[in-house]
Amino acid sequence: MRVDLRLNAIVDPERAGGHALADLARLCAEGGATLIQLRDKLSETRAMVEQARAIKRALAPLSVPLVINDRIDVALAAGATASMSGRTTWRSRTRGGCSAGRDHRLSVKSTAEAEATPVELIDYVGSGGVYVTLSKEQKKAPIGPEGLARIVGVLRRRAAKLPVCGIAGIDATNAAEVIAAGADGVAVISALSLAPDPPPRRAPCARSSDAMLAKRGT
Repeated sequence: MRVDLRLNAIVDPERAGGHALADLARLCAEGGATLIQLRDKLSETRAMVEQARAIKRALAPLSVPLVINDRIDVALAAGATASMSGRTTWRSRTRGGCSAGRDHRLSVKSTAEAEATPVELIDYVGSGGVYVTLSKEQKKAPIGPEGLARIVGVLRRRAAKLPVCGIAGIDATNAAEVIAAGADGVAVISALSLAPDPPPRRAPCARSSDAMLAKRGT
């Protein structure tokens, strides 16, 4: 399955800008998001499942898929897809622990991780942090567009068509740089969820990414 990563909108109750997550997810999709990712580090499992189901209902008319960050159990219960970090992804698959579609995303933060990535088991890679972000704790310095380009180079050598999404600190001012570094799309949270107004019909991040992809011919 080819995942459309042009604008991966992350919705998180800690950075929702006062919006209900289902409403925020719908607004992001209306603003050009091609993939919605639920990230929730606080909620109890039952509440998270209910939240995921509400988001899926909100996205259904727009045909935008939902992935759940780091919670295979919630993805299974909500009929969504798991998006995992580190080696959890391929351990779960090889042990038969996940049947919510495929384990879509694997997080890759270095060329060494890119070399070790089980490219045959995943649908796409999220790579970063590209820039400084306030939405989560960063234990390492940002890799910048140059670091992202090196990671993309390794992945493309190993799997030429594996999509890659740039992560962390991305907004309309730098999304084009991420695409120019070889990414197929950008993951965005604060630039959408914390905007003074709901995301517009065509969010600036979406316009910026689409324009650079068109220039690149992809």
